[in-house]
Amino acid sequence: MKHSIFSSSYLRSLLRSFPKGMGLAIGGLLVTLGIILSSNTVVQAFDQNQSAMGGSWLGASFPVENFQTYTSPFGYRSSPDGTGSSTQFHRGLDMAAPEGSYIRSWWTGKVVEVSDNSACGTSVVIESGQWEHVYCHMIGFAGKDAQGTYIIDREGGTKIYDGQTIQAGTRIGRVGMTGRTTGPHLHWGLKYASQWVDPALVLRAMYAEQNRGQISAR
Repeated sequence: MKHSIFSSSYLRSLLRSFPKGMGLAIGGLLVTLGIILSSNTVVQAFDQNQSAMGGSWLGASFPVENFQTYTSPFGYRSSPDGTGSSTQFHRGLDMAAPEGSYIRSWWTGKVVEVSDNSACGTSVVIESGQWEHVYCHMIGFAGKDAQGTYIIDREGGTKIYDGQTIQAGTRIGRVGMTGRTTGPHLHWGLKYASQWVDPALVLRAMYAEQNRGQISAR
């Protein structure tokens, strides 16, 4: 059964829960604004294309269960653990949830990468047409057997192979603290046509479509 994708408690908090006073440098802020504007154009174009073709965002799933809050947005930010340069580009949206909460595939697609040896920790990349969705800091580790390379979380009951087709809403792992992280959360990244996109804009587009559907059904 597919997880609910549009709980208002998840998505309305996008407007109010990001940390304030992040101390972004002016140059980094301008670059971030440019990327966000570009991301917004990508999302709007895709949204219009979906509508014209009779499709929708409703094929997608919210990517984490037991969601608590958004802890770090897309764009330039101060290094959360104090390492590296004073500002770093954050290529995704951080979603806090209790350690062990299940992570679900945002869209139906093919697994194109599994790994456990980077700052992303135990991670999965799924390709859905021109979209790529990235899931980081999961519980578990990578391995290899006769079927190929996989990541496994034995306690959570998940084992995902590179090359496997995954349906939207399928549990692909659990929230952990692998890689470089200061607390349990899902780092969720999105690319469209090889371009990084702000996941918050996608969630807002999804939420807007749900609202349109609710209004038209009255």
